[in-house]
Amino acid sequence: MLPTDPAKKLSFNRRIMDGDLVIAYERYDSMKPVKVSENGVLQNRFGVFKHSDWIGKPFGSKVFSSKGGFIYLLAPTPELWTLVLSHRTQILYIADISFVVTYLEIVPGCVVLESGTGSGSLTTSLARAVAPNGHVYTFDFHEQRAASAREDFERTGLSSLVTVGVRDIQGEGFPDEFLGRADSVFLDLPQPWLAIPSAAKMLQQDGVLCSFSPCIEQVQRSCETLKSHFTDIRTFEVLLHTYEVREGNLGNWQDSDGGSASLKTSKKRMR
Repeated sequence: MLPTDPAKKLSFNRRIMDGDLVIAYERYDSMKPVKVSENGVLQNRFGVFKHSDWIGKPFGSKVFSSKGGFIYLLAPTPELWTLVLSHRTQILYIADISFVVTYLEIVPGCVVLESGTGSGSLTTSLARAVAPNGHVYTFDFHEQRAASAREDFERTGLSSLVTVGVRDIQGEGFPDEFLGRADSVFLDLPQPWLAIPSAAKMLQQDGVLCSFSPCIEQVQRSCETLKSHFTDIRTFEVLLHTYEVREGNLGNWQDSDGGSASLKTSKKRMR
């Protein structure tokens, strides 16, 4: 991620050390976070992997078990962390995250306010975007959820970039200490329209607000409130479609039947 230790900062070219967090990658749909320890062991379907064999290797290394199975040791980027984190709430995934970070115009040095924190999926990407001298202040009304998020940011080395607060932003608004200071505000709340007036006060004159809602009724009501505080109000839906490429025989188009028989057979096999 973004370790705060100067010896590790902003570089994945360094060697894996005792105490590091790595992603043990089996395949695109099977991976897990592991904290490296000298006497630690990872057991999975491919065999037993000793952590001591990992120490000193660069991120991205392929390591083998005693059975000959292997995994890859990857750096915990925000994209990978989103895939392995503990789900305390519904989370944002990479398609929405990349869109949000771009449209919030977040660059290094920005001050960003977020509510609610949830599982911290978006927060990790916000932290990377504001690094090394910006800051993300994220709030959740649920005390235990906030505490768990705080622990996750410690594990991923983001604690110097993220401050987690416990606060009901819908009912109380953002703290007055941020009046006119924020470059961007992100809302992921059941009733975001209740927090919009407070968010508007927190933003600098050219600041940007984004509200994420799963229901069009929430979007409509939020837009009505936004009209009193903002200009250039826009609504987007982001859809991501993943292709899994497989090899198949489609035949030769020069065959007498134009390859249609081979094509039909191939389609049947693909189904």
